[in-house]
Amino acid sequence: MNMRLALLVLVAGLQACAPISRVTLLPQDDGRATAVQVQSAAGVVDLTQPYQTAALQRDGRLEAQQSNAEEVSKRHGAVLALPLLPPVRFTLQFEPGTSTLTPDSQNQLQGILEQATARAGGEIQVIGHTDRTGSPQANDTLSLQRAQAVRNLLIQRGFEPALVEAIGRGEREPVVPTEANVNEPRNRRAEIIIR
Repeated sequence: MNMRLALLVLVAGLQACAPISRVTLLPQDDGRATAVQVQSAAGVVDLTQPYQTAALQRDGRLEAQQSNAEEVSKRHGAVLALPLLPPVRFTLQFEPGTSTLTPDSQNQLQGILEQATARAGGEIQVIGHTDRTGSPQANDTLSLQRAQAVRNLLIQRGFEPALVEAIGRGEREPVVPTEANVNEPRNRRAEIIIR
C-alpha cells in the first residue's frame, strides 16, 4: 500500500472514532463551582468538575471523560480566544395585575430586538417578576405570564423562538423590598438578558 493511501485510511479511521458531539465544562473566571447535565437518547452525564467532557460517540453511547486545560486549549484555542461580550440587560415594566407592558416599555422592544440580532448566536432570557400584591401562587403565575408575553412579542417581531427563554420568579426578587400587598411599580417588571 502506498504511503499516501495509508495516511488517508488512518485519517478516515480516526475520524470514524471521533465523537459526533462533545460538551466540555469550563471553569468560571471567578472560581465558582458550576455543573451541567448532558442528555441524549443513550443516557445522561452530569459534568461537575472543570474540563469534564460528555462525548456522544458515533455508536450512540454518551461517555464521560476528563480533560485538562492544556488539551482543551489545544483543541479549541481559536474559539476560546474570541472575545466574550458581556450580557446586555434591560428592564421592562407592566401595568398593574396584568402581562401588558407599559407604553414606554413597548417602545423599548425594537431596540432590544436589534441588540439581540446584532450578536452572533444572540440568546434572550426573559425573567418575569411581580410586586407583592396578591398571593405568592398568583404572583408565580403572573410572573411567568409576563415573561411569556414578552417572549411572544419578540418572536412576533421575527426573533428565533428557540433562542428566547421565559422564566417566572414571582415576588421573590423585588427591586424594592415591601410588605405584603404593597403595590410597587418597580417590582412589576421583566428583566431581559441578552447573551
